[in-house]
Amino acid sequence: MLFNTFDEGIAPGGLRSKYEIKTLICYLYYSVKENMSRDLIIEAIREDELANFFEVSAAFDELVADRNLIECASDGSETVYSLSDNGKMIAEQLDSTLAYSVKDKAVRCALKLLADRKTARENFVDIERTESGFNVKCTVSGGDIDLLSFTLYAPDIEQAEIIKKSFLSYPSTVYKTMLALMTKDRDNVGGALEEVYGSLD
Repeated sequence: MLFNTFDEGIAPGGLRSKYEIKTLICYLYYSVKENMSRDLIIEAIREDELANFFEVSAAFDELVADRNLIECASDGSETVYSLSDNGKMIAEQLDSTLAYSVKDKAVRCALKLLADRKTARENFVDIERTESGFNVKCTVSGGDIDLLSFTLYAPDIEQAEIIKKSFLSYPSTVYKTMLALMTKDRDNVGGALEEVYGSLD
């Protein structure tokens, strides 16, 4: 196999040829069967250091240029792509060239990222700079109404981003915990916290 990519940031067993990286990208679209953005695909592959960031970016752009990936209508926040018929043929014919462990890690990561993006679209975090730091406003959406909205102070942007990430990881748990606290439902407070930290025993 000809290695024609940079090795930086690639874990043992990762992909070191652009041919393999393009195959993996097509395989992700073929397996997940969802329209996905360029950033999501790159993040999915980079999560477990399956390939170099710059090489994945270049491979993705080449697939778009060759019409193996087709740009779809924006979902409102980012441009998403779908697999063309030729891209599907690549995924089907070249599937056996990739190690199962690489495919499995990338697909599981892509599915998790899709779930995370869905959570981020349905629940909101606004970070607002103030004279003394940042206000982080978190909102739990119930569809047509907001179920919960609160604002936390963060002294710097790093802590503000930590609050944002933590909230978006457990929005329903935050809501259930707050509701249990306000209604003095002790059992449900413990149950909600176990969802985050595991058994409290």
